[in-house]
Amino acid sequence: MSDDLYRRLVETAPDAVVAIDAEGRIAIVNGRAEELFGSSRDELIGASVENLLRGRVEAQAEHHRRKAEAEHEALQIRLNELQRLESLGQLAGGIAHDFNNLLAAILNYAAFVAEEIEQAASEPGGERWATAQRDIEQIERAGQAAAGLTHQLLSFARREVIQPRRLDLNRVVANVEELLRRTIGEDIELVVTADESLGAVMADPGQLEQVLVNVAVNARDAMPSGGLLSIETANQAIDAEYAVAHPGLAPGRYARLRVSDTGAGMDAETLRHAFEPFFTTKAPGEGTGLGLATVYGIVTQAGGYASLYSEVGVGTTFSLLLPIHDDSAPEDDCDVDEYPLTGEETVLVVDDDERVREVAERLLTRRGYTVLVAPGGAEAQEIARRYDGPIDVLVTDVIMPKILGRDLADRLVEDRPELGVLFMSGYARPVLASRGTLDHGVTLLEKPFSEESLLAKVREVIDNRRAS
Repeated sequence: MSDDLYRRLVETAPDAVVAIDAEGRIAIVNGRAEELFGSSRDELIGASVENLLRGRVEAQAEHHRRKAEAEHEALQIRLNELQRLESLGQLAGGIAHDFNNLLAAILNYAAFVAEEIEQAASEPGGERWATAQRDIEQIERAGQAAAGLTHQLLSFARREVIQPRRLDLNRVVANVEELLRRTIGEDIELVVTADESLGAVMADPGQLEQVLVNVAVNARDAMPSGGLLSIETANQAIDAEYAVAHPGLAPGRYARLRVSDTGAGMDAETLRHAFEPFFTTKAPGEGTGLGLATVYGIVTQAGGYASLYSEVGVGTTFSLLLPIHDDSAPEDDCDVDEYPLTGEETVLVVDDDERVREVAERLLTRRGYTVLVAPGGAEAQEIARRYDGPIDVLVTDVIMPKILGRDLADRLVEDRPELGVLFMSGYARPVLASRGTLDHGVTLLEKPFSEESLLAKVREVIDNRRAS
């Protein structure tokens, strides 16, 4: 091959591999081997370069095809995950309704027994009740843990009814900071850095507190020998380019919560499964695998975006982005203690679970209320029709046979416009909520409820009804 021909080849196709056989034939190799023959070297180089360019176009097309296939496969995997989540969510919802009814009875009857034991233990010779008192405390703790697990199932499956309001993310952090310091232990340093210009977000404060606690507990477990846990808030603007690279995230202004630890970190395979339900690296019996799955469900249900970055031996950083809502100031917290726990009004309690009816009746009656009870919607309507006096509040289960709680409330309010309504349920989303958010004007008491929460909600409904 002449120097001129070689130079032309190099200039035209610098990445090509050129080979010449004993008869002077040229082969240009680009991904696949192809040979072209011509009667003259000028014709040969022209044809070869044309073939090389065609090969490059074909190679690019093949690259784009493989990329599209990979993207399609990733989307299919994501779709399968969402379908599994949907199925598990339906299962969780069905279990939650009945399970929370049971827990409402277990926890409140345990509280009744605890009161009797406490009274007996305070009397002369009551030392023998000390063991029973400790036993009943363990029952209450186990019941509360079971209730928390049920809420976790509903949260990660995005089946929990949330009650969002505009709030300051810094305030949420401040509310749980002391709890976190006690939870993570003295060998871990907690550093909180808050951006005072942080925009208001729309979220359920209780759920955000749960997010913080879950992430902090994971960080603590990753630092058994101590370390540094950092919590930082800041405003962040997301542009279109960044949003495209992070599916599920839309351009806009966000409030960012970042939690970082100096723990063991996660490898790429562990990181890939971190948000999956029931995935855990802990020993059997030490973790449910719902912590980060719950976090992911809470964040996405609130319209936010959650991500993890981790390196083995360096640590892990959890980031949460929530859209900023600047149209009004954050709302003040509503404290249960603001409402008195006694009353003289009349309450109609409707629930198809006899144990829940008995618990609610007992709690309300001993605080001064007149209580009417019914096992279902038809019976409640008959009681309301025959009762001559005023009925101030309807406390009704949401999901009941024949007549749902909401339909019952609509029928009774039509005849008694002054009637306040308090819904109670362990799984109310299919009836009460739009896109998982509590509908405007609806007051909900979640099961299992405590005496304080029931009495406070009843008082809230009565006072709000009178004020309006």
